Amino acid sequence: MGRLVPAVTRALDILELFLDGDGTLSAPEIVRKLQLPRTTVHELVTTLAARKYLVPVSDQPGRYRLGVRPYQLGARYAEQLDLAAEGRQVAQAVAETCDETVHVAILEDTDVIYIAKVDSTHAVRMVSAAGRRLPAHCTAVGKMLLASLPEEELTGRIPDGAELAAMTPNSITDPAALREALAGIRARGIAVETRESNPDVSCVAAPVRGRTGEVVAALSISVPMSRWSEERRAELEQLAAKGAADLSERLGHRSAA
Repeated sequence: MGRLVPAVTRALDILELFLDGDGTLSAPEIVRKLQLPRTTVHELVTTLAARKYLVPVSDQPGRYRLGVRPYQLGARYAEQLDLAAEGRQVAQAVAETCDETVHVAILEDTDVIYIAKVDSTHAVRMVSAAGRRLPAHCTAVGKMLLASLPEEELTGRIPDGAELAAMTPNSITDPAALREALAGIRARGIAVETRESNPDVSCVAAPVRGRTGEVVAALSISVPMSRWSEERRAELEQLAAKGAADLSERLGHRSAA
């Protein structure tokens, strides 16, 4: 385990004080409760207020309450909990319809993490597990998530000179080629991956949106090449899009009429 950073620990101690009482505190009260130097508390409170973790109480000079940022973090945490539970249920329904392996995944840096998985009942099926991490650029679900990023954020994660690892001979390893592929995915709203992460498997994926409309995950259907065809792909694209839309609705997203 790494070393704890004292300043971060103290800032978190301050925030946790607001869990008790009436939800407001003054700097002197924080000093007394945490036994910290007055100057240290003043600097930490000033920093937390500047970052919107704390805000002054308008009718009580010198007192603070929690700001909007802790709420946003808590809402995102709750959304992730909802996503895993609801994702499993929707993945189950999609898998029962197509009898193929269905995943729900989120993006972390340049990887995808599978948070829900339901297997096909076929003897030949994709071997994977919830919690597994893969390079996003090698998967349909990952490319769908990368395609949802603003251009500036995408460039920050995958610069033009980035080295993209290959999982199979079909994996995209050139950032320029990846950007071209992502542009097509944005236009269609569906991602397809043909033997890019597994030489025997192809996938389709669709975006899952949260309450405010942002893409928070993607749902994919994985198919062994022995059951893959252009006709089958078209069917699965529609099913993935419907499953992703159902999950989005469960998360509170309302599509435009």
